[in-house]
Amino acid sequence: MTVATLPRKGTRQYEERLSLFTDPDTCPTDVLKPVPLVEEQAFISWQQDIPREYLHLSPEETDRRISDARAYLGARLVILGHHYQRDEVIKYADFTGDSFKLAQHAAAQREAEYVLFCGVHFMAESADILTDESVRVMLPNMAAGCSMADMADPDDVYACWDSIQEALGGKGTVVPITYMNSAASLKSFTGKNGGIVCTSSNADKTFKWAFERGDKILFFPDQHLGRNTGYNMGIPLDQMVLWNWHKPNGGLTVEQVERAKVILWQGHCSTHQRFSVEQIEKARREHPGLKVIVHPECSWQVVQAADMNGSTEKIIKTVSEAPAGSTWAVGTEINLVSRLARENPDKTVFCLDPVVCPCSTMYRIHPAYIAWVLEGLVSGHVVNEVKVDSATREWSLVALERMLAVR
Repeated sequence: MTVATLPRKGTRQYEERLSLFTDPDTCPTDVLKPVPLVEEQAFISWQQDIPREYLHLSPEETDRRISDARAYLGARLVILGHHYQRDEVIKYADFTGDSFKLAQHAAAQREAEYVLFCGVHFMAESADILTDESVRVMLPNMAAGCSMADMADPDDVYACWDSIQEALGGKGTVVPITYMNSAASLKSFTGKNGGIVCTSSNADKTFKWAFERGDKILFFPDQHLGRNTGYNMGIPLDQMVLWNWHKPNGGLTVEQVERAKVILWQGHCSTHQRFSVEQIEKARREHPGLKVIVHPECSWQVVQAADMNGSTEKIIKTVSEAPAGSTWAVGTEINLVSRLARENPDKTVFCLDPVVCPCSTMYRIHPAYIAWVLEGLVSGHVVNEVKVDSATREWSLVALERMLAVR
């Protein structure tokens, strides 16, 4: 694709192309290879105010310009990279990790003036909250959001909270837990109401923390992580009810709310919902002796059919430490699985999903955006800063610090 072939905004062709690449269940690409930004077919749904000079940069020229800018900025800059980022982005990261590990790295920054977060928007917000207010946090592409986080609109969550309190009539204590994949405003709401933030690395610990302080948990926005965590702790499925934010009172009766131990928000990860029990069964038939490990954002049925489940960090550790010659089917984002396969040549490692499908929002971080942001810093101005207001920051920090403190 060239600039000349991009549909003009407002036209039917533009809207059709935009809807195609903003559908959370649509893969933005079927090939994972470095190309100039203008050749990314999904670019139409990304941040487009990037200067046109960056559109046609070759991977080699982009790499040179990023390297030059990094050398100039030196220790003033720290780059954080989420495991789901493509290789041509991860190679620039000073620290890599899942959302929990990167939150720890962000909190540990003491000397950097700038943090470039190669992830998605809610992660950059958390980094801004956890770093000193003098630190400038940036996101390479402001269109890099999270479809799961978008499923929990703050007003819907506030209405849910009020409805639950009304249904209980003071007869129970509810502790809110928000997954890291949520807006800063919801982290603030959680902190203000005695709750905590969790990641897939420490969800079980935060459930334990919450039940030491209340009778019930309101968990949002990912129903699957909440259900899998509760089930692993011995909570029966019928005591974990689903709050459908499309329906009055979540589609639940007062009796259902009263009986529930965990109230789950109807949200999910569009990437992890692609994995199925049928994929696991097919992989087992084709690979005798296979081990299957999946992320807990997968459905309960998929987690039960797998041999084990865990956070991104746990998946990496498990596969990396597995015996040579073992075979692993992995149910998580393809960039990570492909990297695991390359880093473990003595094992067979493949993705459960036969379709090459990266996280469509993580994929929006292209090296051209990194070059744009870093060269802006070199010239003395900050591009794509993510700044959380002081009121939101105050209670979000409480919830995030509780998360970092649980053991």
